[in-house]
Amino acid sequence: MNWRLAEPKIRIAPSMLSADFSRLREELDGIEAVGVEMVHLDVMDGHFAPNLTFGPPVIASLRPRSKLFFDAHLMIEEPARYAEAFAKAGCDLLNFHIEVADDPKGLVDLIHGLGCACGVTLNPTTPADAIDAIVDRVELVLVMSVWPGFSGQKFIPDVLPKVEAIRPRLAAHQRLQMDGGVDLDTIPCCVSAGADTFVAGSAVFGRPDPPQAARALLEKAREAGERG
Repeated sequence: MNWRLAEPKIRIAPSMLSADFSRLREELDGIEAVGVEMVHLDVMDGHFAPNLTFGPPVIASLRPRSKLFFDAHLMIEEPARYAEAFAKAGCDLLNFHIEVADDPKGLVDLIHGLGCACGVTLNPTTPADAIDAIVDRVELVLVMSVWPGFSGQKFIPDVLPKVEAIRPRLAAHQRLQMDGGVDLDTIPCCVSAGADTFVAGSAVFGRPDPPQAARALLEKAREAGERG
């Protein structure tokens, strides 16, 4: 497996959940043109997360039209059951929630066996030690700074100490991602806590000029990183 995002640097991952579904190809082209490397695909089943979004057919239709890294966030109760379908649709990374994983190590092995990078997600109140058994086996750890379900929620600052606790446990090739309420106001504190990859929905696609909004968010994060 070629882990395309192994290089440590600041990245943003605009969430297609907030994009204009009638022009997804144009939305992808726009953010790629300003230096975005990855896009976040929120997959919800109406059970684990109280919303329904899109599945493998939509992702498969986008895959031939974009070179962006497809980061699929599986907010579903049975990630093992559907992992192969999302891998075949063209996802580069499959990210499951530790809260629904009966056999986390087996699930990581399954995802790697499908040729995908693997991520693990923690909900806002899930402690950092919940991923102890697999933290060294995944390519990405995602800390939710809102509850899964809908974009536009308010950032939960109480998760920042958890980010700080996880950061020292990751190797250089592993990414530490945050998702939820990330915008120009909150991204500096996320960078300071140790995150390097940021999901942003309404802060990008909720703006009049999404590519420009993506550029501004990326620049703000990198400035925060340079200040240390």
